[in-house]
Amino acid sequence: MSKRPYISPSFSYVPLEETLEILPKKKKLFIGIPKETSFQENRVALTPEAVSVLVNNGHEVMVEHNAGVGSSYFDSDYSEAGARIVYDRQELYKANTIIKSAPISEDEIPLLQPNQSVISPIHMPLLKSEMLEQLIKKKIIAIAFDSIKDDSGTYPIVRSMSEIAGSSAILNAAKYLSNVHNGKGVLLGGLSGIPPAKVLILGAGVVGEYAARTAIGLGASVKVFDNSIYRLMRLQNNIGQRVYTSVIEPVTLAEELSMADVAVGALKPVNGITPVVVNEDMVANMKAGSVIVDVSIDRGGCFETSRVTSHEQPTFKKFDVIHYCVPNIASSVSRTASRAISNVLMPIMLDCADLGGVEGVIMAKTGIRNGVYLYKGCVTNAPIAKRFDFKYTDLDLLFASPS
Repeated sequence: MSKRPYISPSFSYVPLEETLEILPKKKKLFIGIPKETSFQENRVALTPEAVSVLVNNGHEVMVEHNAGVGSSYFDSDYSEAGARIVYDRQELYKANTIIKSAPISEDEIPLLQPNQSVISPIHMPLLKSEMLEQLIKKKIIAIAFDSIKDDSGTYPIVRSMSEIAGSSAILNAAKYLSNVHNGKGVLLGGLSGIPPAKVLILGAGVVGEYAARTAIGLGASVKVFDNSIYRLMRLQNNIGQRVYTSVIEPVTLAEELSMADVAVGALKPVNGITPVVVNEDMVANMKAGSVIVDVSIDRGGCFETSRVTSHEQPTFKKFDVIHYCVPNIASSVSRTASRAISNVLMPIMLDCADLGGVEGVIMAKTGIRNGVYLYKGCVTNAPIAKRFDFKYTDLDLLFASPS
């Protein structure tokens, strides 16, 4: 028989003082949105609707004159949302936090203030060692928004831009198949008694999936190639119907390309460069008047015949095949793209305010921390540090160590 617990008469329950978590004091944000002057950049990082939410929460927002005009957002839209319109770029760069839709340019670095926070995309091919040195000297906190992760571990802005690129690739292909744009006069979806156009997609990632969705929605016949069985399986499951899928085997690929009306290149880069899987001979054997849309062109492209084109002159012909190789496809539907970026960044800015500023949100949220590549004079992104031979500092260790 087990003994009962003995409680001494001297034992007493003494109530302890309740300890509550001390939350950081809310911080008023001062945000600047410059007008982008970079190559073909029409997007704006925050829409007037997002600015209105921030202003109504007590934050100050400055917008440079005509910053949103490329996305059909005008100064009057921003001023009605509560933003202050400024005509002097130097005045704008006095804001504590600068939010951009294009990477930091060399012209903007002299305008940046010490200890400022900059949220923008990063474009590795255009990044220079001298630019980084100047940003390090100014102790800039730089966050690449295309590397920010959400709670599910995905990259929300990259995903949105990939969805746009996939859908736009097919819509552009349909356009260049028509006579109006010197195409061979083919309707992508076909009609009763006439078979649909054949669309071949290289890559089963997000771009490939949305290209397939759009092509199927327009009635085209779709075939998808990728060397990842998992990605092909995921694409089939996400689309919800069976489509022709195959691994990238040169003989089969060449045969299918020779019958295709549209070929979309959407392969993932390997070590920053897209593998070239379609050589000149394969392109030469394609049907005259067929269309290639190389979405991977910003990382080199997956067609040997591809070369970078612009929104002003988007296409060229090689072997009588129309090539569309515009790097920044999302900028051609800039209003939609701006809303997608703004939908991600606006809640992050509200979190910044609640958590005591940009430093607070970096400390509290690992997803945001993933996008930080410069932090107060330290390079916190390993690939950038390795590429430019800078000292790498782990951001987690930086926060863990006593200041």
